[in-house]
Amino acid sequence: MGESYMGTSSKMTRRYFGTDGIRGGANKFPMTAEVAMKVGMAAGLSFQRGHHRHRVVLGKDTRLSGYMIENALVAGFCAAGMDVFLLGPIPTPAVAMLARSLRADIGVMISASHNPYYDNGIKLFGPDGYKLSDEIEMRIEALLDQDVDISLADTDGLGRAKRVDGVHDRYIEFAKRTLPRSMSLAGLRIVVDCANGAAYRVAPAALWELGAEVITINNEPNGFNINEECGSTHPVGLSKKVHEVRADIGIALDGDADRMVIVDENGAVVDGDQIMALIAESWHQSGRLAGGGVVATVMSNLGLERFLGEAGLQLHRTQVGDRYVVEHMRAHGLNVGGEQSGHIVLSDFSTTGDGLVSALQVLACIKRQNKPVSEICKKFEPVPQLMKNVRFSGGEPLETAPVKAAIEDARNRLGKSGRLVIRPSGTEPLIRVMAEGDDQKLVETVVNDIVGVMAEIKTAA
Repeated sequence: MGESYMGTSSKMTRRYFGTDGIRGGANKFPMTAEVAMKVGMAAGLSFQRGHHRHRVVLGKDTRLSGYMIENALVAGFCAAGMDVFLLGPIPTPAVAMLARSLRADIGVMISASHNPYYDNGIKLFGPDGYKLSDEIEMRIEALLDQDVDISLADTDGLGRAKRVDGVHDRYIEFAKRTLPRSMSLAGLRIVVDCANGAAYRVAPAALWELGAEVITINNEPNGFNINEECGSTHPVGLSKKVHEVRADIGIALDGDADRMVIVDENGAVVDGDQIMALIAESWHQSGRLAGGGVVATVMSNLGLERFLGEAGLQLHRTQVGDRYVVEHMRAHGLNVGGEQSGHIVLSDFSTTGDGLVSALQVLACIKRQNKPVSEICKKFEPVPQLMKNVRFSGGEPLETAPVKAAIEDARNRLGKSGRLVIRPSGTEPLIRVMAEGDDQKLVETVVNDIVGVMAEIKTAA
């Protein structure tokens, strides 16, 4: 069972794109109005196909800087001759869905996901609703530093921009249709934490329309409070509210609602690994699970792998990033995948992570089994796992002899009963060191030893 994973730092050589689009501090490179306008031009030129009027659907979350980025992108797309359909604040998966249903050539989401308000990002989707491949991203990136004026639209070929009404209703109906028509959530008291983000309207409305009693928290965005001590990365407040109102379940979304975590009736948090296990088991029993397994990343717990193995199912692992999960699902014909952090991808319904749709599948299991969430959602005992981040400035810490020796020693000590994952962050100058195994003290020791060696090298440098 023992294994190790060494990430590569190729992502960090890119100037603009990271593991999930372009992201950074708002009004600082690369998240400036100037870069956003260039992204609109470059992406617009990259997705010109045929002689029809080209169109882009453009959504955002609730960050203050969304106004600036949105207008800059609109200018860039219009300059490239694309018509822009402005969706306003709406979940990332809704943008992916609407890119397909509105026959757009490209979909764009302005969001830094679970990051604080002072960050922002640009996520791009192709006309099929899937995030762009590395190759297409690199093609767009190459255009960002070129003079593309000669390729832009003529004066009479410029694009138009307009706000699109009814997109919230379309997404709510789409989400509701992922459940059997006869299923009602009546009798369930649900607390939903909207993270003061993109789903602050649609998530409570969808749950209420399905018959649930809904208590909503963190649904008053002001441009600054997105993800602030709330949502899927800070579920403490949700746990308290579930306990306070004696709810059956709590659902915490993140700022752009492409991920979620669950809180059971006792206030205990249920992460993405447990949710994948629950959905995979349910779909396997009903004959719906495709491909004989689940796709997750190298960060998912060993307990999930063992649970699936006991059910005769396989866990496929990819590098970190939900789009790599999706790429593997598409290549190998699987329909359940995701990340421990709560990105759950159910490809029967969506082309990307969808917090609301994933939550509805959990709620369907609860209604069918009519048991408490704590009983239904605890599918396995997680193996002790520890991750620490080491910040560095320049150089290649993983290429030094002392670090290599420490990693090899840790791998040998963990043996066949654990895993070691060392990878650079795709968005920050960090090395993430993660180990897991049945012996918690050993896990802590090997992580601390590797981190200690890296710290010594940093100090010496």
